[in-house]
Amino acid sequence: MIAPQITLVVARATNGVIGRNGDLPWKIRADLQHFKRITSGTPMIMGRKTFESLPGLLPGRRHIVLTRDRQWQAEGAEIAHSVEDAMAMAASVKISVIGGAEIYALFLPYATHIELTEIHEDTQGDTVMAAPGSEWHETARENHPAGENHPAFSFVTLQRPITENTP
Repeated sequence: MIAPQITLVVARATNGVIGRNGDLPWKIRADLQHFKRITSGTPMIMGRKTFESLPGLLPGRRHIVLTRDRQWQAEGAEIAHSVEDAMAMAASVKISVIGGAEIYALFLPYATHIELTEIHEDTQGDTVMAAPGSEWHETARENHPAGENHPAFSFVTLQRPITENTP
């Protein structure tokens, strides 16, 4: 069996902020379009709070929600209670992990790719994520200047070599 390509899809400010009050601290149309391109056709694994922050079910994608709450349920959500259960449910060659911070941390050891939107500013927020470690190598970058209503940002693809030690 081929190991799946597990991609963390995250937007992160220079100071590590990825969220504020259960939402993104910025509204960048190009980032939302980029997110749609990356995740379309893939099962998405997310935490409960991320699922609840979505505007609704996103078309063309499965919504696998990893939660400790055994009673929680929501229409359109497939419920998993462990990383292994979520990956087994996804049963796909490509899996998108879309947050939040705890879910990223749980999946980081399994991830093969990170699709990172670097927001080129320090942003106030209440959810942070550490920068990817030195084992990650940049394979693509697309820079975008600041606009009237958004800071400068870059789309960055990171990969790391798969080793025998990868879970």
